[in-house]
Amino acid sequence: MNKKRILLKIGSNTLTKETNHISRGKIEDIGRQIASLKEDYEFIIVSSGAIAAAKQFVKLEHNGEEINVKQALASIGQPHLMRIFQENFRELGLFTSQCLLSYSDFEKKESQINIKNTINVLVSNNFIPIINENDTVSTDEIKFGDNDKLAALTAGLLQADLLIIATNTDGIYTKDSISNKKPETIQSVNNLSNLVKEISNEKSSHGTGGMQSKIEAATIAQKANIETWIVNGLKENFILDAINNKSNFTKVIQ
Repeated sequence: MNKKRILLKIGSNTLTKETNHISRGKIEDIGRQIASLKEDYEFIIVSSGAIAAAKQFVKLEHNGEEINVKQALASIGQPHLMRIFQENFRELGLFTSQCLLSYSDFEKKESQINIKNTINVLVSNNFIPIINENDTVSTDEIKFGDNDKLAALTAGLLQADLLIIATNTDGIYTKDSISNKKPETIQSVNNLSNLVKEISNEKSSHGTGGMQSKIEAATIAQKANIETWIVNGLKENFILDAINNKSNFTKVIQ
């Protein structure tokens, strides 16, 4: 039986549970859900959090631009982040691998083929690729999208069946309901231009993406005929509950 392929994007706010530290409990929660679904689904993860991981250990002295400091922090934090994933997933019988990509990789045919071949080999051998942007050579994710766009491009390249973007809300809320302080989730939408009218440009505390970048990611995925779910990653069992339709979240359908 062919397994369904899920591209799961996890932002910094989800991984830290909106604190200043990477949450081992949240990573364990994600691993436990993947372990329970592995008979029917295969997972590829795009994970932010390298900078947040570094901030737990170091405070850099600098005289340069903030972006350079963030790149240095990403370099320090990436191995820590991978170690936390590896340790928690291994206890659940899951194996992980690291893949660092840049947006330029998606512009070259040879790089696209290499990415696809490598990740397909990893997945077929029961390794979960954990992808992040190569922040030491690229600043796009740091400046703009918190890996949302990277996740969508990767989902398209790897022909995922579903893109799940974990964030810190129950999907996308209607603008009126936010004004009334009674957030109401937009359950399902296919016209993304209508969705843009409902969002603000606010960004989250640790991440660099707001809902705008998630809609842009969903647009990329939609063009690749991939459905996108925007779910609340702060909640326990957020993947299982979404799959079993037990939670409020936004589906961007074809």
